Amino acid sequence: MAELKTKVNEASVKDFLDKKADPKVRQDCDTIIDIMQRVTGEEAKMWGTAIVGCGSYQYKYDSGREGVMCVTGFSPRKPEIALYVSAGAAEQAALLAKLGKHKMGKGCLYIKKLSDVDAKVLEEIIANGVRLIRAKYPD
Repeated sequence: MAELKTKVNEASVKDFLDKKADPKVRQDCDTIIDIMQRVTGEEAKMWGTAIVGCGSYQYKYDSGREGVMCVTGFSPRKPEIALYVSAGAAEQAALLAKLGKHKMGKGCLYIKKLSDVDAKVLEEIIANGVRLIRAKYPD
């Protein structure tokens, strides 16, 4: 089985965001980090080379594949910010309907900028995602 590349590491979140994000996106990233840290009670860390995440959980799929991943995280990409918040879960649907301008991927939530969405609803989505992950993968 191939080794996972997305692992927590000691790279600097600040340095990553300084290089990766333009000033407007950077402010949004800092706000998202504040929300994630408040919700999880854990410090933001780099996961792999492009994901900022808080907390961790160990998963094991029915296929036997297993690993460790951040409980919640995001990646500032060129066109938008990808948020890893269990957005595809049925329990998130009502909140997503109130969020504002966003797109959905398989399990990711994409926003162009925080001003496009309701920040309080985004915090609820992140908190709900954290609860879902922690319930599914208890320590």
